[in-house]
Amino acid sequence: MKILLAEDTADLNKVICAVLAHEGYDVDPAFDGEEAMEHINTEGYDCMILDIMMPKKDGIQVLREVRAKNILTPVIMLTAKAEIDDRVAGLDAGADDYLSKPFAMKELLARVRALTRRKTEYTQNDLTYHDVMLKSQTFELASENSVRLSVKEFELMQLLMLHKERALSVDYIMEQIWNREPDVQPDTVWLYISYLKRKLRAIASETVIEGSEESGYMLK
Repeated sequence: MKILLAEDTADLNKVICAVLAHEGYDVDPAFDGEEAMEHINTEGYDCMILDIMMPKKDGIQVLREVRAKNILTPVIMLTAKAEIDDRVAGLDAGADDYLSKPFAMKELLARVRALTRRKTEYTQNDLTYHDVMLKSQTFELASENSVRLSVKEFELMQLLMLHKERALSVDYIMEQIWNREPDVQPDTVWLYISYLKRKLRAIASETVIEGSEESGYMLK
């Protein structure tokens, strides 16, 4: 699973990344709020860990921007303060959980596991369409190159490949991928379609995703 870690203290960032990587997570580190948003605008994540006190943009600002984009990824807030106001501000902005520093790495891992449990059974078979392979065990999308997908990216690509060359409506996609998340909006589908389009270009595939919110989306 893919995780974004935004923590401006370099040593702590390095330690958390190492612990998460050791547990099998694919981690992108960021050291300020603007760098975090750059990652968020180009990648899909299964969990985000945001420090509240960061330069350029603090964790609350980043979280508000994330939720304003209708990105429903679970978010854990880190704070050096144990004050109730910080917790309330984070939860009001759309955080799913918080941890006060200092914290035990075992507790952080437990919180991450709780927020990233897979709720869908995936086909165990690798899927192939034209020059693209979707690997079910590693969540890799492969052609000339390969990239690792987040869970939602994988689910969406799987859905498109299982219905290849058939236009899927936005409502159908939301029902299949985000059925347990009542706050999902069509913009979320568009965002993840844009993520997958970038990934297809990154692996040098000739396969494209065509369509729009009105006509639906399909692989060609």
